[in-house]
Amino acid sequence: MDYNTLLDMAVNLGYELAMSGAETFRVEESISRVLTAYGVESEVFAIPNYLVVTILDDDKKPITRMRRIGAHGNDLDAVEKFSALSRAYCNRTPDPKEGVQWMDRARKSILKFSFPVELLGDFIGAGGFALLFAGNWADALWGGICGIIVDLVSRSFEKMKANPFFRTIAASFCMALVAYTLGALGLTPNADAVTIGALMILVPGLLFTNAMRDIIYGDTNSGINRIVQVMLTAIAIALGTAVAWSFLNNLLPIPASAPGIDYSVFSHAIFSFVGCMGFAILFNIHGPGVMLCGLGGALSWAIYLMVVRSGHSDILGYFWSALFSSVYSETMARIRKYPAISYLVVSIFPLIPGAGAYYTMNYAVRGQMDLFASQGMHTAAIAGIMAVAILLVSTVTRMITAHKK
Repeated sequence: MDYNTLLDMAVNLGYELAMSGAETFRVEESISRVLTAYGVESEVFAIPNYLVVTILDDDKKPITRMRRIGAHGNDLDAVEKFSALSRAYCNRTPDPKEGVQWMDRARKSILKFSFPVELLGDFIGAGGFALLFAGNWADALWGGICGIIVDLVSRSFEKMKANPFFRTIAASFCMALVAYTLGALGLTPNADAVTIGALMILVPGLLFTNAMRDIIYGDTNSGINRIVQVMLTAIAIALGTAVAWSFLNNLLPIPASAPGIDYSVFSHAIFSFVGCMGFAILFNIHGPGVMLCGLGGALSWAIYLMVVRSGHSDILGYFWSALFSSVYSETMARIRKYPAISYLVVSIFPLIPGAGAYYTMNYAVRGQMDLFASQGMHTAAIAGIMAVAILLVSTVTRMITAHKK
């Protein structure tokens, strides 16, 4: 056995999964299962920016590989391809040198959307969520355009090698400046709906979901690491929008946003479906998965609204909706043989308290500490109850799987 080549193959698999946005437990389990399939003892440790794998050779001497995991995005097609590769390694255990060739083919098979299609994803994602946040059709149009602005500004600053925190501030500032200007000129009645819809492009939905899953599975270090990144992103969004509001308010009086429109549950489901399809594109999901993710998001949000409108608290609505999203994701994962995260991250996206995090940090920046404390506690309660729902479904699913084995 060529242990060095085998170890390199397994570590590269984990590295590619981590760089694609996979959960910590998926990275560790994929490496461990592959090495176990080859009859090799291993120890695997992964956090969001570091990976260490140690194996024992025939003489029980340890061989260790370490990889630093740099800044990475959300590529769920890559997660699906490398998860499938992991299963192929376990089922067929090819010679490690041949396994390296399989890795190269998997990299080349990853699909990418063209630049215009990604801009379309920005437009329908931000526009759909502007409607979801009680805006009208004009708000949706401008929200979609502001979503494109967010993407273009982020890409421009990324090319200039700006760090993610500064990129987020710049993107949120430029977008909010346009949105508030539209509100001041009377071109959009609900500038808040436009702003929050476009800011959903910046909300770290996959990071938030993975943070909850990491904590649930006992990967506390990884979970805390990701939660800190989520909070830094929320602070950057709040800083960018607050500076834009302060700057523009000194030049033009920004009117209060018009009252939100009370749409029917069916209309909300349609808006959620459209918005989630846009984010499925941004997360690089292809084929029928785009429609299935949109359907999951529509049903999740409809369940939330039905619970709330029946007189129950919104916290209970988030619980039942997150519970449904988790069941839906696990079911689709087993039907289509894809990772559950590919469905969970989009179907649960309407529930992620992006608006709550935005308002929490915005109150802090403006010095409204009472509102900051109440909004922050409410947002934390939403995140906690969603984590409980995901934990419940994930635990039951693993128990069933273990029983079948």
